[in-house]
Amino acid sequence: MPHVTIQYTGNLDAETRMGDLCRALAARLLAQKDAQGQPLFPIGGTRVLAYPAAQYAVADDADDYAFVYVNVRIAAGRSEESKRKAGDDLLAAVKSHFEPLFSKRHIGITLQIDESPGQVYDGKHSNLHPLFNKQ
Repeated sequence: MPHVTIQYTGNLDAETRMGDLCRALAARLLAQKDAQGQPLFPIGGTRVLAYPAAQYAVADDADDYAFVYVNVRIAAGRSEESKRKAGDDLLAAVKSHFEPLFSKRHIGITLQIDESPGQVYDGKHSNLHPLFNKQ
């Protein structure tokens, strides 16, 4: 571990290269260090897989909205600080990958890190919610 699963709306396939995101996330994971400067995650255990959803409904379905869910599954034993730093760094990589699309379409991104037992990080970046929070 870590094992990363990316689920996303299939409408993104024509607009971005998900393989590039997979490689970027793997590189970010492997760059993480613990407090002693040792690798936080093993190279051999690092897996990043992406799956498009052919069928989906996002928000009120009034437009061709997009969504990306990134789940990072890790084994126990890392400090809270290192998990938060890894989560922030991974979310930054996902945001950077999709930044060109944010000016063209509405997209929601969620990144969660899960560790046995339970969730340890829940980062979000979205420009979908403001569409529905108008008074």
